[in-house]
Amino acid sequence: MSKKSLKGNNHELADTFIQLDVLNRPASNGQRFASFQEKVENLGFKPFRPTGIDILQVNVGKMCNQVCKHCHVDAGPDRKEIMTRETMGQILEAVKAAKVKTVDLTGGAPEMNPGFRWFVEELSALGCHIIVRCNLTIILANPKYNDLPEFFKKHNVEVVSSLPHFSARRTDSQRGEGVFEKSIKALQMLNKVGYGMEGSGLTLNLVYNPSGAFLPPGQESLQYDFKRKLREEYSIEFNSLFAITNIPISRFLEYLVSTGNYEAYMEKLVNAFNPATVANVMCRNTVSIGWDGFLYDCDFNQMLDLKVSSRAKHISEFDPKELENRNIVLNQHCYGCTAGSGSSCGGEIA
Repeated sequence: MSKKSLKGNNHELADTFIQLDVLNRPASNGQRFASFQEKVENLGFKPFRPTGIDILQVNVGKMCNQVCKHCHVDAGPDRKEIMTRETMGQILEAVKAAKVKTVDLTGGAPEMNPGFRWFVEELSALGCHIIVRCNLTIILANPKYNDLPEFFKKHNVEVVSSLPHFSARRTDSQRGEGVFEKSIKALQMLNKVGYGMEGSGLTLNLVYNPSGAFLPPGQESLQYDFKRKLREEYSIEFNSLFAITNIPISRFLEYLVSTGNYEAYMEKLVNAFNPATVANVMCRNTVSIGWDGFLYDCDFNQMLDLKVSSRAKHISEFDPKELENRNIVLNQHCYGCTAGSGSSCGGEIA
């Protein structure tokens, strides 16, 4: 597995224009995949609009201690993009203006941002429900992160962590050698302070992403297997498992193209389109904020540099009314959120 991001390797798919070109090319037989936008419009969503702004999902930087092969952020140790405290301050003002109840912090490894703890403390003081997308290994990466479980507990942070499988082989193949062992130790540390334990009020959720070019199995049965295996073998408890479909962008797109699986995977997504998921996709109640303060309909649009179709395109221009009346920007990668039982940052949606 490469120790560098696509950007660090100067890979052509680090360019969002090329990614979008791949997503919109005809298949090898000359046929085009059905337009996602047309699919949605045919269901009566014309235009496709938000239901409100319930969640701000904030990418505080692309720096990470891991280089996972499926990462849609193309994060890694070589990525230096990092959110400034000034931008965090503008987000705090937006939270107050829009009366946002939930702020979802992601990265990279969000904890690597020098202003991370200050930001969490300020959000906590505003009474926000805070979610942190923690990759687990960061807790053990450096002694300065060892107290993260206690810090999370102090501010009643909901911890959401990726664990591709309950076996070391399948986890390490996706996230890097030794990741499974470190993840297990970190989960035990979180359990020790109460996370995932019944009656503690401290929420610990896990995320499952398929390791190849296929859709995730049913979330409920997967959660049962994860809970049983982790409890029996490692005495680990957690609250819920989220099954998330891999979106065909960035490193996962590179994997699909390089292995010759791209067209077959897109065909799976298109054929599995489920109209019942459309009303509940996360872009309808979420605004995504990039490390530089620009605004997007979702985290995936952010990684394709598809900014919101609104006059207010930066957090410094945040206007709740205008953003609530915007048209959501759609493209072919959106099939990933509407395939099968649907997929969001909180798992299945139908």
